[in-house]
This record gives sequence, C-alpha cells and structure tokens, in this order.
Amino acid sequence: MLIIGLTGSIATGKSTVSSLLSSPPYSLPIIDTDLLARKVVEPGTEGYKAIVNYFGPTTPDLLLPASPPESDSPSPTTTDDSRPLNRLALGRRVFGTTEDRKRDRMILNKIVHPAVRWEVYKALCYHYLRGHWAVVLDVPLLFESGMDLICGTVVVVGVRDPAVQMERLLARDRHLSAEEAENRVKSQGDVMGKVARAEFRGKARGLVVWNDGDKRQLEEEVRSALQVVSASSPRWWAWVLLVLPPEMSSG
Repeated sequence: MLIIGLTGSIATGKSTVSSLLSSPPYSLPIIDTDLLARKVVEPGTEGYKAIVNYFGPTTPDLLLPASPPESDSPSPTTTDDSRPLNRLALGRRVFGTTEDRKRDRMILNKIVHPAVRWEVYKALCYHYLRGHWAVVLDVPLLFESGMDLICGTVVVVGVRDPAVQMERLLARDRHLSAEEAENRVKSQGDVMGKVARAEFRGKARGLVVWNDGDKRQLEEEVRSALQVVSASSPRWWAWVLLVLPPEMSSG
C-alpha cells in the first residue's frame, strides 16, 4: 500500500484536494489528522485533561460555556470536565511568532501529536488489511512532524502568491483579524519551503499541485499528479503487499 502524504499551508486548498482524492474516479481513503487531532482532545481523553491542566489556569475562556439543559431535564448535569475546548481561545494562545506562543505551541504539540500518531497507525493498518493500493495521509505539518518519512509519495498543495493565500483565509474564516490570519499562516510554515522539500524527493516521490486558479484548473492539476503516482505504484502492488510485512507500505 502506497502512503501518499498530502500537505500544504493554511488556505492553499489542501482540503479541496483531499475531497477530490476521496471522490470518484480516485476514491482513495483519507486519514485526516485534523479530524484525529479533534478526536484525541475530546472531553474525557488524556489529551483534553493535559490541555486543561496546562492552559486552563491562564486561559479563562479555554472551555466553551455549558449547554443549557433540555426543558424536560430535571437538572443540569454538565461539568467543567465535559465542556469542549474553545478552539479559538486555544488558537490565540499558540498561533504567533513570539517566544511565549512558540513555547505554548510546542507544549500543545507534545500533548496532541503522540496520540494522533497512534490513531494514524491504527488507520493505516485498517486500510492495509482491506487491500487498498494507496491511502492519503492528510497532515498540515507533514514535514515538520517527520511523518513524511513514512510516505512513499508527498503531494504539496501550493499557491505562488502569498496575498492570494491571505485573501482566501480571511474570506473563509471571517472571525479572524488580519493579524490573527497572518499568525496562522506563519505557524504552518512557508508553503514554498514545503514545495522545495517535495521537489527534492525527486519525480513521483514529491509532487506539487498548484492552486492559483479556479477549481477546474485544480482538478486538472490533481489528475496529472495522480497519473504520475499511479504509474509509479501500480494497483496490482497492493495485492502483493497483502503477503508482505506492513513495513513495506511506505515504499
């Protein structure tokens, strides 16, 4: 099974590419680490408890307000340890370039990343046993987390003009100020740096999907990239891998 690492920076169109890859004619399974990162910090998890213990004392709005009880409920049962995290408040603590924010982001990553990795490995085993020829590992910080090392191919979704990226982000997340948007872009690294790292891997092992135009142009970019990927890892290889060790899945 080929592991295709999909990455980019915020508002470059990675989620759109992920959606295209999960739909016909590709129909590839997607392992979305953003979704897994939410799962591992749900109320009651070890990740949730660690975040509340560290950030709670200095972030009064870290938890969302308790939901009002239903009209036929005899009494409210919501407690602090069942209130979801306020992701906007947490984002204000960790996105930015100051030393304090870098430190807080590092601590948050140390809490979340190990749990996400474990969920990723479980998902990879599941799709491997089902005989898929390829799986898409959708990771915003693919290179930064070192997860590119288990990927046979890396696809970076990029835009050439940083102004386009900022414009898309502000249009998508209208609650963000210009400063907050800029901090989020910087926290995910320079997309051109990711492009260079992908291209350094060589043909078929590192590809770039440019998203400077409309959706039709993006679909054509994805089609061209998948043609290269499919040619370098034919689907019959998935059936061979069923009788070989899972470690081969990164090849």
